[in-house]
Amino acid sequence: MPQPNHSRKMRAPEAAEYLGLSTSTLAKMRLRGDGPAYSKAGRKVVLYDMASLDSWFASRQRRSTSENGDVR
Repeated sequence: MPQPNHSRKMRAPEAAEYLGLSTSTLAKMRLRGDGPAYSKAGRKVVLYDMASLDSWFASRQRRSTSENGDVR
């Protein structure tokens, strides 16, 4: 049985949809440096690793609005 491929690469629009964000929000996060890690595969091609997206999303989980974190 094939194993799931968590190293799958996604372009920015697909990664934004995967995270439930707009492509504009994801682009702004790249500019600010507070978004998930990404790679450049050419001048205009931005790629996200699915495992990195999952890790970034998990790191933002909170149990209370009073928790201190670097979430803006």
